[in-house]
Amino acid sequence: MRENTTLATGMVSLLLLFSSMPICQAKLGLGEPKVSCIEFYLHDLLVAEKPTAVIVAEANTAKASPTLFGEVVVVDDPLTKGPELTSKVIGKAQGLYAYSSQSELSLIEGMNFVFTDGKFNGSTLTVMGRNPVLHKVRELSINGGSGVFRLARGYILKQTYSVDLTTQNAVVHYNVTVLHYRGILISISFLNDSMRRKFPCVVLT
Repeated sequence: MRENTTLATGMVSLLLLFSSMPICQAKLGLGEPKVSCIEFYLHDLLVAEKPTAVIVAEANTAKASPTLFGEVVVVDDPLTKGPELTSKVIGKAQGLYAYSSQSELSLIEGMNFVFTDGKFNGSTLTVMGRNPVLHKVRELSINGGSGVFRLARGYILKQTYSVDLTTQNAVVHYNVTVLHYRGILISISFLNDSMRRKFPCVVLT
């Protein structure tokens, strides 16, 4: 009997705890969809006065591998409007790539494009995908972003513009097609009466 009483008391206490917690309801609204096309050049500099790509890890067999399988590189590559390094900088590519194939020269890439100029200044795109570097055209996917690119999705077509076979420094041309929204509205309201009085509806844009 004592065990049953203790269990019942515990259940009542638990119910009282949950009844006092703020129960909320959230609604997500998307603005008008928009497709933006962005073109730029990425400069991947392994050998330079200030390298923008640095090897941070490699397997013991990587140097002996014809495809550099097992090598990992972290990048902070400038993005420019034109193919010259002196061209106007519009952002940076920050992330990493790894040589991920034993049969061909191919990378797995994960990075953010951080825009620092123009109408997308302060916004980012998150990019992921496979890059078989000897193919003329490669495609990566856009999996999200921030700023004006919240909930973005899309794709990238990239081509090697130039490469130095001695240093492996490369310039890559990017064509970006991205679907995003003109505004995002999140409405949060508390269903608990006391919490509703304490915290009015919150709107984030």
